[in-house]
Amino acid sequence: MKKLTLDRILQSQGFGTRKYCQQLVAEGAVSIAGTPFTDTKSKIDTTDLAFHLFNTEWVYREHVYIALNKPADYECSRKPSHHPGVLTLLPEQFSWRDVQPVGRLDHDTTGLLLLSDDGAFIHAQSSPKRHVPKLYLATTHSPVTTELVNMLLGGVKLHDEPAPLAATTCRQIGEFQLEIVLEQGKYHQVKRMLAAAGNHCDALQRVAIGSLMLADLNLAMGAWCYLSETQMALLSGS
Repeated sequence: MKKLTLDRILQSQGFGTRKYCQQLVAEGAVSIAGTPFTDTKSKIDTTDLAFHLFNTEWVYREHVYIALNKPADYECSRKPSHHPGVLTLLPEQFSWRDVQPVGRLDHDTTGLLLLSDDGAFIHAQSSPKRHVPKLYLATTHSPVTTELVNMLLGGVKLHDEPAPLAATTCRQIGEFQLEIVLEQGKYHQVKRMLAAAGNHCDALQRVAIGSLMLADLNLAMGAWCYLSETQMALLSGS
Protein backbone atom coordinates (compact mmCIF):
# COMPACT_ATOMS: atom_id res chain seq x y z
CA MET A 1 0.00 0.00 0.00
CA LYS A 2 1.27 3.50 -0.73
CA LYS A 3 2.14 6.38 1.60
CA LEU A 4 0.25 9.67 1.31
CA THR A 5 -0.09 12.89 3.24
CA LEU A 6 -3.26 13.05 5.31
CA ASP A 7 -4.91 15.70 3.15
CA ARG A 8 -4.26 13.53 0.08
CA ILE A 9 -5.78 10.58 1.90
CA LEU A 10 -8.93 12.55 2.70
CA GLN A 11 -9.18 13.78 -0.88
CA SER A 12 -8.76 10.25 -2.27
CA GLN A 13 -11.56 9.04 0.00
CA GLY A 14 -13.96 11.64 -1.35
CA PHE A 15 -14.06 14.18 1.45
CA GLY A 16 -13.61 17.22 -0.77
CA THR A 17 -11.04 19.28 -2.62
CA ARG A 18 -7.38 19.26 -1.66
CA LYS A 19 -7.73 22.73 -0.13
CA TYR A 20 -10.74 21.74 1.94
CA CYS A 21 -9.03 18.56 3.13
CA GLN A 22 -5.96 20.57 4.14
CA GLN A 23 -8.29 22.79 6.16
CA LEU A 24 -9.85 19.77 7.88
CA VAL A 25 -6.42 18.52 8.92
CA ALA A 26 -5.27 21.95 10.10
CA GLU A 27 -8.40 22.36 12.22
CA GLY A 28 -7.79 19.05 13.98
CA ALA A 29 -10.91 17.39 12.56
CA VAL A 30 -8.97 14.18 11.85
CA SER A 31 -7.56 11.83 14.45
CA ILE A 32 -5.53 8.64 14.14
CA ALA A 33 -5.38 6.15 17.02
CA GLY A 34 -7.28 8.62 19.17
CA THR A 35 -4.86 11.51 18.64
CA PRO A 36 -5.67 14.60 16.53
CA PHE A 37 -3.35 14.72 13.50
CA THR A 38 -2.62 18.18 12.11
CA ASP A 39 0.51 17.44 10.04
CA THR A 40 -0.03 17.91 6.30
CA LYS A 41 3.61 17.28 5.41
CA SER A 42 4.38 13.77 6.69
CA LYS A 43 3.35 10.78 4.61
CA ILE A 44 1.30 8.06 6.25
CA ASP A 45 1.28 4.36 5.42
CA THR A 46 -2.23 3.62 4.16
CA THR A 47 -2.00 -0.11 4.91
CA ASP A 48 -4.90 -0.97 7.23
CA LEU A 49 -5.24 2.73 8.04
CA ALA A 50 -8.24 3.74 10.14
CA PHE A 51 -8.96 7.35 11.05
CA HIS A 52 -11.72 9.41 12.62
CA LEU A 53 -13.20 12.42 10.86
CA PHE A 54 -15.64 14.41 12.98
CA ASN A 55 -15.78 11.43 15.37
CA THR A 56 -16.81 8.97 12.64
CA GLU A 57 -14.38 6.14 11.89
CA TRP A 58 -13.30 5.49 8.33
CA VAL A 59 -10.99 2.87 6.85
CA TYR A 60 -8.76 3.83 3.94
CA ARG A 61 -9.79 2.03 0.75
CA GLU A 62 -7.85 2.48 -2.46
CA HIS A 63 -11.01 1.45 -4.30
CA VAL A 64 -14.52 0.72 -3.09
CA TYR A 65 -16.66 -2.22 -4.15
CA ILE A 66 -20.26 -1.81 -3.08
CA ALA A 67 -23.44 -3.86 -3.21
CA LEU A 68 -26.74 -1.97 -3.11
CA ASN A 69 -30.24 -3.35 -2.74
CA LYS A 70 -31.74 -0.99 -5.32
CA PRO A 71 -35.30 0.21 -4.74
CA ALA A 72 -37.73 0.98 -7.53
CA ASP A 73 -37.87 4.46 -9.04
CA TYR A 74 -34.13 5.12 -8.93
CA GLU A 75 -32.02 5.53 -12.05
CA CYS A 76 -28.60 3.95 -12.55
CA SER A 77 -27.12 7.13 -13.95
CA ARG A 78 -24.87 9.90 -12.68
CA LYS A 79 -27.18 12.30 -14.53
CA PRO A 80 -30.70 10.92 -13.96
CA SER A 81 -33.58 12.25 -16.06
CA HIS A 82 -36.87 11.44 -14.34
CA HIS A 83 -36.05 9.80 -10.99
CA PRO A 84 -33.36 10.19 -8.31
CA GLY A 85 -30.04 8.54 -9.06
CA VAL A 86 -28.87 5.53 -7.07
CA LEU A 87 -25.87 7.55 -5.85
CA THR A 88 -28.25 9.57 -3.66
CA LEU A 89 -28.63 6.39 -1.57
CA LEU A 90 -24.90 6.44 -0.73
CA PRO A 91 -22.79 8.81 1.39
CA GLU A 92 -21.87 11.98 -0.49
CA GLN A 93 -18.15 11.24 -0.61
CA PHE A 94 -18.74 8.33 -2.98
CA SER A 95 -19.80 10.82 -5.65
CA TRP A 96 -16.61 12.80 -5.02
CA ARG A 97 -14.51 9.68 -5.65
CA ASP A 98 -16.39 8.91 -8.88
CA VAL A 99 -18.23 5.80 -7.76
CA GLN A 100 -20.60 4.61 -10.49
CA PRO A 101 -22.95 1.70 -11.15
CA VAL A 102 -21.57 -1.45 -12.72
CA GLY A 103 -24.04 -1.93 -15.53
CA ARG A 104 -27.63 -0.81 -15.13
CA LEU A 105 -31.00 -1.83 -13.81
CA ASP A 106 -34.17 -0.19 -15.14
CA HIS A 107 -35.64 2.47 -12.88
CA ASP A 108 -38.48 0.13 -11.87
CA THR A 109 -36.26 -2.95 -11.41
CA THR A 110 -35.11 -3.69 -7.87
CA GLY A 111 -32.37 -5.81 -6.37
CA LEU A 112 -28.63 -6.37 -6.45
CA LEU A 113 -26.59 -3.59 -8.01
CA LEU A 114 -22.81 -3.25 -7.87
CA LEU A 115 -21.02 0.10 -7.69
CA SER A 116 -17.32 0.94 -7.73
CA ASP A 117 -14.68 3.55 -8.51
CA ASP A 118 -12.34 0.91 -9.96
CA GLY A 119 -12.46 1.37 -13.73
CA ALA A 120 -10.84 -1.98 -14.50
CA PHE A 121 -13.35 -3.79 -12.28
CA ILE A 122 -16.29 -1.97 -13.87
CA HIS A 123 -15.06 -2.82 -17.36
CA ALA A 124 -14.45 -6.47 -16.49
CA GLN A 125 -17.84 -6.90 -14.84
CA SER A 126 -19.65 -5.15 -17.68
CA SER A 127 -17.92 -7.03 -20.49
CA PRO A 128 -20.30 -9.33 -22.41
CA LYS A 129 -17.36 -11.71 -22.93
CA ARG A 130 -17.39 -12.75 -19.27
CA HIS A 131 -20.81 -14.47 -19.40
CA VAL A 132 -21.46 -13.98 -15.69
CA PRO A 133 -24.88 -15.44 -14.83
CA LYS A 134 -27.39 -13.02 -13.34
CA LEU A 135 -30.46 -14.39 -11.59
CA TYR A 136 -33.75 -12.50 -11.78
CA LEU A 137 -37.11 -13.02 -10.11
CA ALA A 138 -39.87 -11.98 -12.48
CA THR A 139 -43.51 -11.45 -11.57
CA THR A 140 -45.70 -11.95 -14.61
CA HIS A 141 -49.07 -10.45 -15.51
CA SER A 142 -50.53 -13.73 -16.72
CA PRO A 143 -49.97 -17.15 -15.13
CA VAL A 144 -46.67 -18.88 -15.86
CA THR A 145 -47.07 -21.94 -18.06
CA THR A 146 -44.80 -24.76 -19.12
CA GLU A 147 -45.04 -23.40 -22.65
CA LEU A 148 -43.75 -20.00 -21.47
CA VAL A 149 -40.79 -21.55 -19.66
CA ASN A 150 -39.93 -23.68 -22.69
CA MET A 151 -40.11 -20.67 -25.01
CA LEU A 152 -37.73 -18.69 -22.81
CA LEU A 153 -35.32 -21.62 -22.65
CA GLY A 154 -35.55 -22.27 -26.38
CA GLY A 155 -35.10 -18.64 -27.38
CA VAL A 156 -37.40 -15.84 -28.48
CA LYS A 157 -36.84 -13.37 -31.30
CA LEU A 158 -36.55 -9.69 -30.45
CA HIS A 159 -36.99 -7.21 -33.26
CA ASP A 160 -33.55 -5.60 -32.95
CA GLU A 161 -31.54 -8.79 -32.33
CA PRO A 162 -30.12 -10.87 -35.20
CA ALA A 163 -30.70 -14.18 -33.42
CA PRO A 164 -33.17 -15.47 -30.82
CA LEU A 165 -32.22 -14.87 -27.18
CA ALA A 166 -32.58 -17.69 -24.68
CA ALA A 167 -32.45 -17.89 -20.92
CA THR A 168 -29.57 -19.89 -19.46
CA THR A 169 -32.01 -21.42 -16.99
CA CYS A 170 -35.65 -20.74 -16.25
CA ARG A 171 -38.08 -22.29 -13.78
CA GLN A 172 -41.51 -21.57 -12.43
CA ILE A 173 -41.62 -20.86 -8.68
CA GLY A 174 -45.20 -19.64 -8.36
CA GLU A 175 -48.36 -19.13 -10.36
CA PHE A 176 -47.17 -15.69 -11.45
CA GLN A 177 -43.45 -15.95 -10.73
CA LEU A 178 -40.41 -17.45 -12.38
CA GLU A 179 -36.66 -17.41 -11.89
CA ILE A 180 -34.65 -16.65 -14.98
CA VAL A 181 -30.87 -16.62 -15.45
CA LEU A 182 -29.31 -14.53 -18.21
CA GLU A 183 -25.71 -14.07 -19.26
CA GLN A 184 -26.11 -11.57 -22.12
CA GLY A 185 -27.49 -8.48 -20.33
CA LYS A 186 -29.25 -6.89 -23.31
CA TYR A 187 -31.41 -3.77 -22.95
CA HIS A 188 -34.65 -4.56 -21.03
CA GLN A 189 -33.96 -8.19 -21.87
CA VAL A 190 -36.15 -10.01 -19.35
CA LYS A 191 -39.13 -7.75 -19.97
CA ARG A 192 -38.77 -7.95 -23.74
CA MET A 193 -38.32 -11.72 -23.72
CA LEU A 194 -41.47 -12.17 -21.64
CA ALA A 195 -43.39 -9.87 -23.98
CA ALA A 196 -42.11 -11.77 -27.01
CA ALA A 197 -43.28 -14.99 -25.37
CA GLY A 198 -46.79 -13.60 -24.93
CA ASN A 199 -46.72 -12.48 -21.30
CA HIS A 200 -45.85 -9.26 -19.45
CA CYS A 201 -43.40 -8.49 -16.65
CA ASP A 202 -45.17 -6.69 -13.79
CA ALA A 203 -42.14 -6.64 -11.46
CA LEU A 204 -38.49 -7.60 -11.74
CA GLN A 205 -35.81 -8.13 -9.10
CA ARG A 206 -32.17 -9.12 -9.59
CA VAL A 207 -31.37 -11.55 -6.80
CA ALA A 208 -27.86 -12.74 -7.70
CA ILE A 209 -24.76 -11.95 -9.73
CA GLY A 210 -22.56 -14.98 -10.23
CA SER A 211 -22.77 -16.81 -6.91
CA LEU A 212 -23.26 -13.62 -4.88
CA MET A 213 -26.81 -13.79 -3.53
CA LEU A 214 -28.67 -10.67 -2.45
CA ALA A 215 -30.33 -12.63 0.37
CA ASP A 216 -26.93 -13.47 1.88
CA LEU A 217 -26.05 -9.76 2.17
CA ASN A 218 -28.97 -9.03 4.53
CA LEU A 219 -29.58 -5.63 2.97
CA ALA A 220 -32.84 -3.81 3.49
CA MET A 221 -34.29 -2.05 0.45
CA GLY A 222 -32.10 0.96 -0.28
CA ALA A 223 -29.27 -0.24 1.99
CA TRP A 224 -25.69 -0.91 0.89
CA CYS A 225 -22.51 -2.60 2.07
CA TYR A 226 -18.85 -2.92 1.15
CA LEU A 227 -17.99 -6.25 -0.47
CA SER A 228 -15.35 -8.41 1.17
CA GLU A 229 -12.72 -10.28 -0.83
CA THR A 230 -14.68 -13.50 -0.30
CA GLN A 231 -17.85 -11.91 -1.65
CA MET A 232 -15.95 -10.42 -4.58
CA ALA A 233 -14.72 -13.88 -5.52
CA LEU A 234 -18.34 -15.05 -5.79
CA LEU A 235 -19.02 -12.61 -8.62
CA SER A 236 -17.24 -14.89 -11.08
CA GLY A 237 -19.98 -17.44 -10.61
CA SER A 238 -17.63 -20.08 -9.22
